[in-house]
Amino acid sequence: LSPGSCNFEDSACGYEWDYAHLPWALHGEGHYISVDTSYEGEKAVLSSPELYSEEWSCVRLIYQIATTLEASPGPARLNLYLRQEGESFDRLLWSANEPSDSWLIASLDLMNSTKKYKIVLEGEMGQDKSASIAVFEIKITPGYCIECDFEENHLCGFVNLWNPNVNWFVGGGNIRNSQSILPKDHTLNSELGHYMYVDSVYVKHFQEVAQLISPKTMAPMSGCLSFYYQLKQESSIVFTVYLRDTTGFYEEIWKTDSALSADWALAEVDFNAPYPMELIFEVAFNSAKGGYVALDDISFSPVYCSNQTGTTFNPAAAGCNFEEGLCNFYQDHKDGPGWSRVKVKRNVYRAGDHTTGFGYYLLANTKFTSQPGYIGRLYGPTLPGNLQFCLRFYYALYGFFKMSGTLAVYIFEENHVVQEKIWSVLDSPKGVWTQAEISFKKPMPCKIVFVSWCKSFWDCGLVALDDVSLSLGSCQAADLLLPNPGECNFEKDECVFTQKKRGRGSWHRRRGPTPTSYTGPKGDHTTGVG
Repeated sequence: LSPGSCNFEDSACGYEWDYAHLPWALHGEGHYISVDTSYEGEKAVLSSPELYSEEWSCVRLIYQIATTLEASPGPARLNLYLRQEGESFDRLLWSANEPSDSWLIASLDLMNSTKKYKIVLEGEMGQDKSASIAVFEIKITPGYCIECDFEENHLCGFVNLWNPNVNWFVGGGNIRNSQSILPKDHTLNSELGHYMYVDSVYVKHFQEVAQLISPKTMAPMSGCLSFYYQLKQESSIVFTVYLRDTTGFYEEIWKTDSALSADWALAEVDFNAPYPMELIFEVAFNSAKGGYVALDDISFSPVYCSNQTGTTFNPAAAGCNFEEGLCNFYQDHKDGPGWSRVKVKRNVYRAGDHTTGFGYYLLANTKFTSQPGYIGRLYGPTLPGNLQFCLRFYYALYGFFKMSGTLAVYIFEENHVVQEKIWSVLDSPKGVWTQAEISFKKPMPCKIVFVSWCKSFWDCGLVALDDVSLSLGSCQAADLLLPNPGECNFEKDECVFTQKKRGRGSWHRRRGPTPTSYTGPKGDHTTGVG
């Protein structure tokens, strides 16, 4: 077994538990380690020996969480942390609280690093008095979690999406139960080797689909995805590879172009996953006499198939806090000076900028420009097409009677042709920095444009803008990412922070202004309304 791997047969392989917390019990006969509520305590901690790997590696964890309560307010949870040398906090890589009747598998990519590290498992017992958490195996292998030769029982965490009629099965080895069995797999070039296959023999309806789904990528990666396949068709078969993000959006990256491949054929496709993605190998049949598809040896290289190094887009370049200037934002001279970069002294009646409270932000519709029908446009840099983006920014409105439409965000083509309006303000508290977030994806390169509109002389207020940021992936996907260690915005709870109550003073988590006038902010810093 590689360092850090353990199947808990005879020992814990150098894994140690923290005696300040609940003890783990080693079950040699069943080959697993577990913790339950037979002892008083909140959690159990298990840490690996010190590990070191300069190569990208994959941690596979086979585990089970068992509970008796259907829906507990405080469910049992298993967390996996990375404890790197020289870091003050453990980084949470993965967390699960779904109870199950069987063993589950989690696959986690560990990016290459020159630092020594430990893997730390933490079992939180929650409020269920009969909960238990068991770990059957921890396996650390060099390479990426989406790679697989299908020779091991866990199938690298790949799962078949069950369909009553057509499914992906394991072929090869000693299994002889289908007309589509191949004489040899690709990995071992032997009849004892294994591969995945899907057969049309059970197709009942027109257009039956079988899907094989990879583990989710947990770290940004781009390069060349390759795999071997065999395809035998007597009527139409469509074999497609998709990327699917956490919002369920599908992107086709490869499709069979040849009608027949009697031997193992190599497929290569450039692959870019800047945010969590799943690979989906999908086969669609039109009839029971369609044929079969076999798949083996999925691998990944960080170098693109065409041997080019892809130019990766840096989303940070499309954001700005306006402290040093406009960054990559600009205004069209034909529009006139619509947005001004300003700095104000904050007091109890007005807030400073959103970034620090003492810095700069942008202000539109100032007294020099406010005139009926006035429009101020602020153009962002060009964004590449066919990528999912999350745009976040903060705005504050002053002096408008009707707020709707006073600030909007448009998508422009590169040559300044309006494509569509993707957001506009409806209503918001006056003078409070409020966060807006927009997910969008366009097939062509485009620009985001902030547009402030002064409809009439009688209703022309001020629009403030600050802390524009852009990230890859949808905003919902970004919310699913685990927080950085030590960070908390108090939107859901207090995170890992606790307080020691001394005397009468204590911290309270609340929304809106502070209870006493002029003693604190009108809204929270995260969203303005959180």
